[in-house]
Amino acid sequence: MIRRAIVVAAIAVFVSVVVPGSPAQARACKIDHQCTTYYYSDSSHSTQVGSLYEECDGSRYSSGRRTGYLTFSEIPCRSSR
Repeated sequence: MIRRAIVVAAIAVFVSVVVPGSPAQARACKIDHQCTTYYYSDSSHSTQVGSLYEECDGSRYSSGRRTGYLTFSEIPCRSSR
């Protein structure tokens, strides 16, 4: 019984160390806001590898690849009222 618990614990440690996590996701763009997300190759943010632009009309434009290293900016859209 103890041997089984040790094996299960060893497998859990192995999986948590070896299996990489998924990339962090940018937060959702608020309604009536324009958002820009830039993705970088590592934590130094020196090499941009992707981007996502979300326009006021809801259209989205993306290029490159998404990573866990990102910057996010958001500005309100102008109201026509």
